[in-house]
Amino acid sequence: QVQLVESGGGLVQAGGSLRLSCAASGRTFSSYAMAWFRRAPGKERDFVARIWSGGSTYYADSVKGRFTISRDNAKNTVYLQMNTLKPEDTAVYYCAAGDTFGNYVYWGQGTQVTVSS
Repeated sequence: QVQLVESGGGLVQAGGSLRLSCAASGRTFSSYAMAWFRRAPGKERDFVARIWSGGSTYYADSVKGRFTISRDNAKNTVYLQMNTLKPEDTAVYYCAAGDTFGNYVYWGQGTQVTVSS
């Protein structure tokens, strides 16, 4: 069982930056692929970024070059550095843990990110 707790969301102006954190419980954090998803108001949940246990990363085209996902296995934490934020980045951001094939079985409760124009 893995519990995930996101933090770091908030209100920021367009062009600004935020760093989200996701703290995980459990002793096997390093073996999980971790990802960030987001759900904008009235829309489906979308994939944002993924980092595999070995450190390889993958991004949605909409955030490539602006967002960076990283992990600190010693702290059981995954991060999402978000730069050059746009109003369309406004969403609830969720952290997820899963296997190499993208089967995410553990989810956090989400953190709100609001970008004002």
